[in-house]
Amino acid sequence: MSSHTIAEAGEKLAELIDRAIAGEGVVITRGGAPVAELRPVAVPAPEPRPRTKEETEEMLAFLRKGRPTRRNAKMDAAALVRAMREEGEM
Repeated sequence: MSSHTIAEAGEKLAELIDRAIAGEGVVITRGGAPVAELRPVAVPAPEPRPRTKEETEEMLAFLRKGRPTRRNAKMDAAALVRAMREEGEM
């Protein structure tokens, strides 16, 4: 981490900003006491691009298939858990 007076920072501001962007800690002092710190601003992630019609249709087709199951679809939750325990899946 580097430390610079306000006068030094004024003379070398562009350089100090470049160093802060590169990851170096830069502290500005007044009368020997730290008063400010330079650091890069977090850049937000870009917005996701919209799906194409083909991608949307492919995703919907996948979701419509449903989850494959080996068990009877009419089985209630308690029976399903019981069967899973008996088969050693839980």
